[in-house]
Amino acid sequence: MILAAETNASLAQMSNTLVYSSMAVYTLAFLAHIAEWVFGSRSKVGRTAAALTDAGTAAAATVSVRVKGAGGTTVLDRPKVVTRSAAGARDVPDGPGAAGGTVKGDLYGRIAVSLTVLAFAIEAAGVVSRAIAVQRAPWGNMYEFSTTFSTVAVGTYLGFLLAKKNVRWIGLPLVTTVLLDLGLATTWLYTESDQLVPALDSYWLWIHVSTAIFCGAVFYLGAVATLLYLFRDSYESKLASGGQPGSFARSVLERLPSAASLDKFSYRVNAAVFPLWTFTIIAGAIWAGDAWGRYWGWDAKEVWSFITWVGYAAYLHARATAGWKGRKAAYIALIAFGCFLFNYYGVNIFVTSKHSYAGV
Repeated sequence: MILAAETNASLAQMSNTLVYSSMAVYTLAFLAHIAEWVFGSRSKVGRTAAALTDAGTAAAATVSVRVKGAGGTTVLDRPKVVTRSAAGARDVPDGPGAAGGTVKGDLYGRIAVSLTVLAFAIEAAGVVSRAIAVQRAPWGNMYEFSTTFSTVAVGTYLGFLLAKKNVRWIGLPLVTTVLLDLGLATTWLYTESDQLVPALDSYWLWIHVSTAIFCGAVFYLGAVATLLYLFRDSYESKLASGGQPGSFARSVLERLPSAASLDKFSYRVNAAVFPLWTFTIIAGAIWAGDAWGRYWGWDAKEVWSFITWVGYAAYLHARATAGWKGRKAAYIALIAFGCFLFNYYGVNIFVTSKHSYAGV
């Protein structure tokens, strides 16, 4: 027993060391992402964006396609190829990316992604070490939930990259958020490894909390895309009205995907994970029935989980309702994600409820 306790204590200490090590590597990734934005040629961004914007019009005006017919040659206008957005929205090509379309910027971007992969592997090892040390699922308190959440968020981002999706623009805000999350976890939320209270000692811990963590990670990526969509949409509107944005706005926003692409990405990820969030609430109700003898008791955590569900349901409904697409729907999505954040930090820290045993 003494030897087992010493082994578990060593594993817990190893977990802490790995988490701190991952923070150091994430910091290097953060600096590399900054370098990607800074050293990517700004003039190249402007030239590329202007060329992309004007290319369709110029090509349609100057290029023709010749089709041979029986009686001679017919000249047809070349069709304009665009990325189709929602009805009534602008058809604007995506920007060249954070690297600005330059070799030097792209090199820093690849270094940033490589460092993010390394940090992810180290942090994941820390989460696994914690699980072995406590001999249970490594999300029995806010510290464990936070470290696992950031690991899953980064893993989801890397999964999109592995699937060849154009999401490298998420890298900088993601790494920044992960550093903030781990900073809070290791300072204010840290809890020594310990066994669970009887109500949590259930296989539903693996099912309910793991799905909640994954849903939160995907909702986070959707929230980042939604926020950037609002900035990019305002930028495109200003250009369309003949305005002249500042040099900083041009340097940053011209590199991002178009507002239509960002809006489409946020909608797809939120819509894809919404059924899983529904399952999360149902699984939590079943677990509550086993632990407390009732499926729903209007506990603060239960109420805010349901409010979050209503928020995202309203967002999806707004997307299908005329007059509520675009910015109005985006505001609803951000409010819904705000409810998710309050459900985690606010309820756990400031509200007394049956879920308070999760501890800080």
